[in-house]
This record gives sequence, C-alpha cells and structure tokens, in this order.
Amino acid sequence: MAHDALSSHSSADPFTPAADSALWRKNFLLGAATASYQIEGAVDEDGRLPSIWDTFCATPGKVLAGDSGAVACDHYHRWESDVDMLVGLGLEGYRLSIAWPRVMDANGASNRKGLDFYKRLLTRLKEKGITTFVTLYHWDLPQHLEDRGGWLNRETAYRFADYADLMSRELAGTVDAWATLNEPWCSAYLGYGNGHHAPGLANGRFATQAMHHLLLAHGLALPVLRENDPSSQKGIVANIGRGTPNSDSVEDQRAAQLFEIQHNAWILDPLLKGAYPEALFELWPGTEPLILGGDMQIISAPLDFLGINYYFRTNVATDGAHGFTEVPLEGVERTQMGWEVYPDGLRDLLIGFSHEYSNLPPVYITENGMASDDTVIDGRVNDTQRISFLKRHLAAVDEAIKAGVDIRGYFLWSLMDNFEWAFGYERRFGIVHVDYVTQKRTTKRSAELVSQFIEERKERSQRA
Repeated sequence: MAHDALSSHSSADPFTPAADSALWRKNFLLGAATASYQIEGAVDEDGRLPSIWDTFCATPGKVLAGDSGAVACDHYHRWESDVDMLVGLGLEGYRLSIAWPRVMDANGASNRKGLDFYKRLLTRLKEKGITTFVTLYHWDLPQHLEDRGGWLNRETAYRFADYADLMSRELAGTVDAWATLNEPWCSAYLGYGNGHHAPGLANGRFATQAMHHLLLAHGLALPVLRENDPSSQKGIVANIGRGTPNSDSVEDQRAAQLFEIQHNAWILDPLLKGAYPEALFELWPGTEPLILGGDMQIISAPLDFLGINYYFRTNVATDGAHGFTEVPLEGVERTQMGWEVYPDGLRDLLIGFSHEYSNLPPVYITENGMASDDTVIDGRVNDTQRISFLKRHLAAVDEAIKAGVDIRGYFLWSLMDNFEWAFGYERRFGIVHVDYVTQKRTTKRSAELVSQFIEERKERSQRA
C-alpha cells in the first residue's frame, strides 16, 4: 500500500522517505502553490478590472458566508514578506497565477501597475533561487469578456492568446514554466455546467462548448509562449479524479469508467490524442461542441509538461440509465471538505495515464493537499491529519515513479490558507495559517516537517 513507501525515523520526523525513494533525487522539485484571486486581495487597486469571481461573490447565496476575495491574504501588499516566508521554509518551487484583470485593460492594452507587481514578485523569486511555475488562467476571467459570452464565445480564446503574448513578452526570463490553464474541467463544468463556480451558468451544452474554447485558448497560446520565452517550459494543469465502482457488476464497472471519461479523458484525450472521447457524448447526448477545422490540431500541440492536481476519489454506481451516481462510502477518512483521503487513487491514475497515452509528457503534481479546521494554540498549529495526508500522497507519487511514470516535482496546495472559492474562508488548505483579521501568518507543523525534509535532502546531496 502507498503508506508503506515512506518510513519515519520517529513520530517527530514522518517525512523522511525510505532510502530508495525517488523523492531523494536532487532534481525532484518540491514547492507550494497559490492562485491570484485566492490570495492577492486589492481588487480595486492600481487599475485592476472586475473579474467573474468579483461578480459571483457579490451575488447573494453563491459563496459561503458571503465571503469574497476582496482582501483575501492581502498578498498584493505583503508579497515581500510572503516570499521571505516561502524562502525561509526552504521550498524550492512556487506555483502562482497571474490575474488577467490586473494586467490588461478592456481594450487589451497593458496595465503597467499590474504588470510591475508581477515583475517585482517574479524577479525577487528568481533572486532567491526559487523555481517559478506561472499559471496564466486560474479562473479569474475579466468580467467584460464574460459580458460578451465568456468561454462560450470563441473570441475569448483569441483574447487569451493576446494576453499570453503580453505576459510572455513582459515576463520572459523570470518564469521557468508557463501553464496556460488551471483545471479547465472546473472552469467548464463548475462554471458553465452546474453553476457551482463563476459565472454560475448551468447547462450541459454550455459546459462542453466552454471546454472546447478553453482548450482552444490553450492551443493558441502555446506557439506565442514558445516564441516569446523559448527557454521556459510550457504546459497545462488538469485536475483528475479517481472513480471506483460500488460493486463488481458490469453496470457499476461501466459507471466508474464513465466517471473517469468525463473527469479525465474529456481533457486529456483532446490534448494527447487530438479528439474528444466518444463516450462523453453517450453520457451527455446532444452536447457536442462546435468544432472548426484545424481546432483539434491546435489543441493537441506537444506539451513540455503536464500538471496534475489530485485530491480524492469518487465511489460510483450506475444511475440505471446511461450514466453514474455517487455512492459515498461509510467509515472512510475524510477531510474538512468531505473528500475521501485516498492516496492510492493518485498512484493508480498516474500509472494508468502512462499506459493510455504513449505521448504523456513529464508530469508535475501541481496541487495536492487537504483542508482541515486548523486553529492556533499557544502560537502553534499541529495539523496531524495533513501531515499524514501528505506523507501518504508523497509515497503514492514515489510508487508511480518506480512504476515508470516521469514525475519531476510536487507542489503542496497551498502555501497558506486562502479564499477557497464557493466555500469562502472556512476551509483551510494552507501549510501556513492565516488570521484573516490581523493577516498574521503562522507556520503549521506540516510546513516545518516538509522544510526539515528538504534541508536533509540538500545536506545529503552535498555529501554525495
């Protein structure tokens, strides 16, 4: 099992891997991740325009407790001390996103004050020796583009290419890896399919068309990024889900397959095979997107890396028709989000992808982590469940590497507690605690242990 792959010397040192673990590799990157709307705040400063998440948060009933990212972690003003915090933890990589509404005006011209913020931030990170992974789109679409149809409008894909062009010209040399999109499944399905996320639309046909335009935007941006910043890596980040059957019946087995088709193959097949999976439209009949000639060739251009975000599995059964329904398991470990802790799912999916896709590019785990109801007691946060969670998921990554999957790094979600979208500020994913009233940062025990492991690995590498 995955939890056996990491052995601890003592209860105080649970992150020390077994001697043969791939995590000891000097070139295996260990970092943490954040996203612009979740941490920056300053939504009305220095020319930033409204985003779909500003609008969504202002709509009653959409976000828990009526929360918004208006202040969040105030990172826009506290970025220097946050970089110092990241460096102090010994983290080797930092994955962040750029707020599209902060860097361009409604006419597509650059907003210098917004651009300068990211230039200062990325320059400082590089000065400190941090490997930078920059996501261009982590869900905060400018509201003026949504007003013209958002991702339902093909024109948005071309505006995204313009945005990618500006960013890669302005920030060339400060970015080690560009990711075009974060989790297009969430943007398309949660934003346009069931309305759980901004912009809050709920129509199956909308979801598949939005997905197509998102992937088209990715494909259109790749050659621009390659031309403007040739020394950097270029890729995309997909969230993946493990679906397991509720029984051994043929029907439940098929239900689990359909779950993974709509959660994984919907994104990975067009990227790596140049076509959408036919079974997707058996599951969602009548939702085929409008595809123009040449689109799939644009979408399936080669990637330098694939970012993978993983959190939980879903146990499913047949719905008695042509789909599936979730059947929650009893007696399993769950996080504050209600998600099952299932590290074997990460290992199994990674190995499965390496068999399914002969052209699978090198993989980075760009998000993995859990929410817990963390509190500061006597100046400390002892997040024992997160420590166990991270230990077991890192072990699952190690097992996938040993099975032949080319995995080159792992980013914890998240560097610090932040605005958790429709769940507001109640759910805490950070390895650093944030008091949202005072903005005080408090390092959690999980961060201390990760930091200790990175330091031990560095010392071992220097002795070798």
